[in-house]
Amino acid sequence: MIKRNLLVMGLATLLSACGFQLRGTGDVQFALNELNVSARNAHGETVKDVREVLQSNGVRVYPGAPYQLVLSNEQENRRAASFTSAARTAEYELTSTLDYEIRGSKNLLLLSDTVEAQSYYSQDGNNLVGGDQEAAQVRSEMRRELIQQLVQRLQQVTPAQLEQLQQAAAAKAQAEAEALEAARQQQAAQPQQSPIQLPIPVQ
Repeated sequence: MIKRNLLVMGLATLLSACGFQLRGTGDVQFALNELNVSARNAHGETVKDVREVLQSNGVRVYPGAPYQLVLSNEQENRRAASFTSAARTAEYELTSTLDYEIRGSKNLLLLSDTVEAQSYYSQDGNNLVGGDQEAAQVRSEMRRELIQQLVQRLQQVTPAQLEQLQQAAAAKAQAEAEALEAARQQQAAQPQQSPIQLPIPVQ
């Protein structure tokens, strides 16, 4: 099974060498036709691939777009999944998560969510190089899975939905600002006690 998975991943890597394309995302239709994309890791492979997928499917990606997709956090966790008879790790489980946000005017948060991918790879103590290569292929495939999930969710987002979320976020921000100002005014209206003047002893 592991050899078969490696073969599939190897073929995917070879096919993608001519250009990044997610499986099952040919002729992707986006309701959003313009979007800014940023990430905490501004030069990472994930944000580069997300931009490429969006642009190749007719989305104009530029800094002045009315809405911004923010890849806020990408993490990977690894744990031992199985062991050999010598109590060495035989297989690792990898879990990758990608947190993302869509922000609107005045950088207001409109929505946020997380996509997740999980996979396994074997670790042969006698062939560490082969294990590292397999791990790298698995990580690459998992990153593609994360991007595919993200793209599928972005397809479901419409400008009308974001406009409603923008109005709700703006109203909430306005209410919070007014409440803060009212609290400040109330505090300012409270009589301030004069500091107690202590008599200075005459020497």
